[in-house]
Amino acid sequence: MNESSHLDELLASRASSSRRQIEPCTVVIFGASGDLTARKLIPALYHLALEKALPTPYRIVGFARREKTDESFRAELREALGKFSRTQPVNDAIWNAFASNLHYCQADISDAEGYRKLKAIVESTDNEKLRSNLLFYLATNPSQFGEIATHLHEVGLLEKCENGGTMKRLVVEKPFGHDLPSAQELNAELIQHAHESQIFRIDHYLGKETVQNILTFRFSNGIFEHLWNRDSVDHVQITVAEKLGVGSRGGYYEESGAMRDMLQNHVLQVLSLIAMEPPVSLEAENVRDEKVKLLKSIRPMTPADILQNVVRGQYFAGDVDGDPRPAYRSEPKVNPKSNVETFVAMKLWVDNWRWSGVPFYLRTGKNLPVSASEVRIQFKPAPNILFAANKNAQLDPNSLTLRLQPNEGIALRFNGKVPGAAMELRPVRMQFSYDTEFGAYTPEAYERLLLEAIAGNATLFIRRDEVETAWGIVDSIRNAWTDKPLTNREFYLAGTWGPTAADDLLAADGHEWKHPQLQK
Repeated sequence: MNESSHLDELLASRASSSRRQIEPCTVVIFGASGDLTARKLIPALYHLALEKALPTPYRIVGFARREKTDESFRAELREALGKFSRTQPVNDAIWNAFASNLHYCQADISDAEGYRKLKAIVESTDNEKLRSNLLFYLATNPSQFGEIATHLHEVGLLEKCENGGTMKRLVVEKPFGHDLPSAQELNAELIQHAHESQIFRIDHYLGKETVQNILTFRFSNGIFEHLWNRDSVDHVQITVAEKLGVGSRGGYYEESGAMRDMLQNHVLQVLSLIAMEPPVSLEAENVRDEKVKLLKSIRPMTPADILQNVVRGQYFAGDVDGDPRPAYRSEPKVNPKSNVETFVAMKLWVDNWRWSGVPFYLRTGKNLPVSASEVRIQFKPAPNILFAANKNAQLDPNSLTLRLQPNEGIALRFNGKVPGAAMELRPVRMQFSYDTEFGAYTPEAYERLLLEAIAGNATLFIRRDEVETAWGIVDSIRNAWTDKPLTNREFYLAGTWGPTAADDLLAADGHEWKHPQLQK
């Protein structure tokens, strides 16, 4: 597809971005015998039914190669729901009503006859909406996405809606390629039979309530938007830390590393929401336009820049909270001489009017002391002229922390006077907690994302140019690491906050990492 045609698709997608009313829908899950379906998709759909959020009527059709009947499929999913439902016990009355809408189509993904069987199931209802409003969830290997789309098109279940219509949609799981060329190839396969507006690329991180609330916090509170720029902000730190190691995912991780696994998608998505300009509306394409503009404003790095501003790391044997952890090179299915990164830290510059000169520090890694995701906006220090002679003054620059998980909330740090006759100052914190204010319940990410996909609202999904721009950023860094072995400064003890090189990255600018502190 040439650049002009691609632009036409994006413009048509933008013109049709208004959210539709949720209408009767048939959801088809490819890979219905897989772990994702049992652990996430069916529990999410069940909870939507429990909350009466699904349209009336609806159908869910599982497509997989294992031999099952509708009844055995339902029984397997009921057993899985008993393990993975966020509400226990399972409400049998709701489940029975939900299960009556579950159907199974046994076929191999490469078998054309299976798609004719699927079409017969789809058309076996008198409800016109259930026959025409179709959501295809591709919970399969990305290498099969193009093949599935082609077969659906051949039997008439999927056609490219040039006017940007979204009655027939594809939801595809990440990874969206493993580099820019493969992402472009995957996108080219998908748009042969589906318009860009029909493709919903899912990143479960964008379904998290606290990630979505970044936009609400920024654009519904006028007092902060005036501070959200280079005049007030000294720097920004984004941390996505994982307490677990690689474990059984060694084979996958050898191909991905922390850069592809976390930074290319989750971390850059959070960065774009934190730093983007206000959209003209909250319609899907307007929000996604601003995210893409932000990503395209990130300053490209030369090999010398990468050497100076990007740190990789790999954990060696240690312990996390007393739990012994093996070295990455000793994990199953990992090359004992592997140079794959399990930790990444970097400094980025956003070259636009708002953020010129403000460094953004990003980091993510495995086998760190805690599992936590947060954004820290560090404001510029106030002149200390008034308190310069006061030895008891412990003045810290103000900061605002958005905790995305766990202990979800927002904390504002400022300086206050300690009660007493002396002028003693110390930093204090004003905190908002989602649990305290709204109760402990937070919807699972997949619940919201599935509901938005059924509604045809693409705001929380990733557009083609977002994917490709993010890969362009990541590829330049990974290419600079090719054939370069890790140095001693790039290894870190499991259970610590990464290699010393990551501390040096901030120390060079007179800063230090602020580690997430979890509430007991």
